[in-house]
Amino acid sequence: ENREDMLNSKSNKLTEALEEANKLFSGVSCAREAALDAQFLVLASNLGKEKANELHSEMTAFDSPAFAEDLLTFMGLNRIEVEEKDSDNEGFSGGYLPSNAWHKLGAETEKYFRRAPSFHYMLGSFKSEPPVPRQRIERQKKATGREEKRAMPAQLKKMEESHQEATEKEVERILGLLQTHFKNDPDMPISFFDLVIDPNSFARTVENIFHVSFIIRDGFARLKLDEDKLPIIEPVKDDEGKEDDRSNLARNQAVISLSHQEWK
Repeated sequence: ENREDMLNSKSNKLTEALEEANKLFSGVSCAREAALDAQFLVLASNLGKEKANELHSEMTAFDSPAFAEDLLTFMGLNRIEVEEKDSDNEGFSGGYLPSNAWHKLGAETEKYFRRAPSFHYMLGSFKSEPPVPRQRIERQKKATGREEKRAMPAQLKKMEESHQEATEKEVERILGLLQTHFKNDPDMPISFFDLVIDPNSFARTVENIFHVSFIIRDGFARLKLDEDKLPIIEPVKDDEGKEDDRSNLARNQAVISLSHQEWK
């Protein structure tokens, strides 16, 4: 409504409106109010742009043709047969530059640029010589015998089997402990964290979680949430496991993170 007053260069109403908007923005709590503030900001910026365009500065604009003409005059432009060339090419300043014109311009502009100090060797210049080519030594190919081919796969297979057997034994041991506890006290659920966390070893805790995951994956146990929304674990009976396999063909899996600080 006060557009003309705000565009007046002697008026400060636009600044006052911005200050009032800043005070009102501190109490914004709804999305509609924030949208109104954004709409006001767009309107204020447009008014500020128009106000800036109306300002008249007394600075002299840069005239590139006049600068080029002065530069040619400084470099010593020799104008010969200007009238003949002007008749052929209108607007073209005829003439030619002397041979030292660019050197003269460079000597003058050199005063206004900072130059890096030249680099000198303390013990004279180094003579660069090409590197001596190295003789290529051909490596002898190892004889691939039948015995070596048989030995390596056997060792790797033995290591993999031993590691796998150790994992299976640990999984069976934990499953046995879980089943034994429920036989003794079937109404008392086991907390998942009490089962897997070793208070004296972070690495052992991670291994326990890894081994228990196999028990849950194979359907020998399942996880539930108690009243406090904490996970509890219980073994699955044989009949229940078969029914679950028929009803749920694909089991859901999840990845959990456990840092050292959370373990503490």
